Amino acid sequence: MRLSRYFLPVLKENPAEAQIVSHRLMLRAGMIKQSSAGIYSWLPLGFKVLRRIEQIVHEEQVRAGHIPMLMPTLQPADLWRESGRYDDYGQEMLRITDRQDRDMLYGPTNEEMITDIFRAHVGSYKDLPLTLYHIQWKFRDEMRPRFGVMRGREFLMKDGYNFDLDKEAALHAYNRHLVSYLRTYERMGLQAIPMRADSGPIGGDDTHEFLVLAETGESEVFYDSQITDLTFGEREIDYDSVDQCKAVLEEFTSRYARTDETHDAAIFNQIPEERRRTARGIEVGQIFYFGTKYSEAMGATVQGPDGAKVPVHMGSHGIGVSRLVGAIIEASHDDKGIIWPEGVTPFHCGIVNLKQGDAAADAACEGLYMALVAAGLDPLYDDRDERAGAKFATMDLIGLPWRITVGPRGLAAGVVELTSRRTGESVEMTPEAAVARVQEIYA
Repeated sequence: MRLSRYFLPVLKENPAEAQIVSHRLMLRAGMIKQSSAGIYSWLPLGFKVLRRIEQIVHEEQVRAGHIPMLMPTLQPADLWRESGRYDDYGQEMLRITDRQDRDMLYGPTNEEMITDIFRAHVGSYKDLPLTLYHIQWKFRDEMRPRFGVMRGREFLMKDGYNFDLDKEAALHAYNRHLVSYLRTYERMGLQAIPMRADSGPIGGDDTHEFLVLAETGESEVFYDSQITDLTFGEREIDYDSVDQCKAVLEEFTSRYARTDETHDAAIFNQIPEERRRTARGIEVGQIFYFGTKYSEAMGATVQGPDGAKVPVHMGSHGIGVSRLVGAIIEASHDDKGIIWPEGVTPFHCGIVNLKQGDAAADAACEGLYMALVAAGLDPLYDDRDERAGAKFATMDLIGLPWRITVGPRGLAAGVVELTSRRTGESVEMTPEAAVARVQEIYA
C-alpha cells in the first residue's frame, strides 16, 4: 500500500474527548471515528489491526480443537426467558420489538442461543466433547461508555461454549481454554495474567479473568510478583491431554493473583512482602465453568452410556477482540505514538522516501516495496511529497515496528537505514539485506 493512495486521516492535536492513551492515539492515528456514544467506525488502519487480532484468535482456537461458526447479533427474547435471564440482565441489554411485535434483543452474549442450537442437534454422549465458538459483534448499553474501544457499547468478541458429559470433562475444557488463551495473548506481545474473578451475570463457580497490567486499567489487582516471570513460550501442548493442560493451569494459577472483587487480604498477606504487588489491570478475556445452569433450564440433555438422559455440563469462554486493540496500545506506546508488537501490526514495515521525485530514491523505494511484497509481507510506502520530519512523525504515530529509510546520500554509499520503532536503534545495510532482515523477523 502506498500512503498517497491510502485513507489515513491522522490528527496533529490531541482530541479533547480522549481521556486515556489508547483512545487518544487511536483517534490521532486515524484508526477509529465515533459514530455515537460508545459506537465506532473502524477506519482502514484500525480495521487491519482488528483483523490481525481476530486471525490469531481463530488460529489458536482451531489449534485447541474448537470449531468456528457464526450466530446472529439479534436474538429472540423467548430463549432468554427460558434461562431466566431476560428480566435479570438489567438495562445493559438492548431490548427490541420487531414489526410482528416479537420481543428481540441485541445479544450481549450467546449462552442461550448456543444451548438452543446444541439441544436441536445433539442427543448422545457419543457426540461429546464439543466446543463451538464464534467471533461476533455484541452490544451492552453501558450507562457511561468511555475510554474509546475499552468500554464501548458495541464491541467485537470471541465467545466459545463447551459441552461435556460430566464435570471432569468440562473442567478439562476449562483448562484447555486457559492454555489456548495464554498462547493467544503472547502471540500478540501481551502478558495477560489469569486471575481468580467474579462470574457476574454469566454465573458459575469457576472463573478466571485475563488481565493486562496498565495504569488505566478499570480493575484493581493484587498479585504475587513471581507470576510476571512466567511465559508460555514455544512449548507444544497436547490439548487432548488432561494432565498437560491441568499442569499449565496449576503453573499459572497457583500463585496469588486476584481482582478486587475476589481479593482475600489474609491470603495475600501470607506472600513475602517483597513479592506483594498491587496495580491496575485491563480485562481482555474470561473463562467460565457453570455446570448445568443453562442445560437444565433449557433441556439440553444427552443420552448417557447407561441410556439415561442427563443435562450436559457447560462453560463459556470470551476474548475481547476489539478491546484488545486498546489494551495493546495501553501496554505498548511512548510519547511519539503507538508501538505495535510484530504479531498484530497493521503493516509489517514502513518505507520512507526522504526525497520524493529523486529518480534513484524513487527507484530504490519501488524496488524495496516490490521485494517485500514478493516475500509475502505487507509494507506501507510513504510516497507523499512531504518533509522528512512529517513522514517520520506519521510513522512513529501509527507505530509500525520497523522502518526502512531511503535517501540519496545513503544510496550513494549503497545502503538504506533499518530502524526499530521500539528501541529507536538504526542500522545501515544494503537494500537486499534490509529486506532479508525484515523477512527473517516475521518468518
